[in-house]
Amino acid sequence: MSKTTTVFGIPNCDTVKKARKWLDEQAITYTFHDFKKQGVPPEHLSQWMEAAGWEKVLNRQGTTWRKLDEALKAGVHDAASAAAVMQEHTSTIKRPVVEWGTGAVTVGFKPEEWQSIATK
Repeated sequence: MSKTTTVFGIPNCDTVKKARKWLDEQAITYTFHDFKKQGVPPEHLSQWMEAAGWEKVLNRQGTTWRKLDEALKAGVHDAASAAAVMQEHTSTIKRPVVEWGTGAVTVGFKPEEWQSIATK
């Protein structure tokens, strides 16, 4: 791989734990970026939304989303409004987001998808 693979997420998230374990088992080196401690760089968020679509990056199934004010949730209708919510409430970002050394971006953990990316 040309660049470093970076995993963005929250360390205590079960899906992030599974993803990191999978990467370790595949002997794929990566750096981990903790949303809670390091925040989400806005330029990365816009890249993720461009690569995967804001609807996929925004996690509407999570507890954080469900606890948000109804008016705030109703106001999310495009990439800009979704980005504003995700910057303010980083736990509304579907995890993990991986920026692969190949330049690919994935959202969520799908071992079969990751395998095809990791072997490129």
